[in-house]
Amino acid sequence: QVQLVESGGGLVQPGGSLRLSCAASGTIFNINDMGWYRQAPGKQRELVATITRGGSTNYADSVKGRFTISRDNAKNRMYLQMNTLNPEDTAVYYCNAQLQTSRWSFTQTYWGQGTQVTVSS
Repeated sequence: QVQLVESGGGLVQPGGSLRLSCAASGTIFNINDMGWYRQAPGKQRELVATITRGGSTNYADSVKGRFTISRDNAKNRMYLQMNTLNPEDTAVYYCNAQLQTSRWSFTQTYWGQGTQVTVSS
């Protein structure tokens, strides 16, 4: 069984910063791509940023230059440093991982339960 647990969300004023963490645990052989997604009220879930096992990154245009994704492969953790936050960043942020549970298993997609980020004065 695999679990992805996000943490670090909360209420922050416009212009502020937050750092989200995602911890993967359970029966894990290898984690390939990981990513952060978000879903605002009344909107579809959207990609925020992704990172490969080797560290290559990709960002949504709306967060480029403000957010930084990183990961620690040894600890099965991923992070999202969010700076210069604005109210449009308010959403539930989800951790996503493409991983194998054994050497012989297919790569499957796993999601965390989400963490709320609210940007408001």
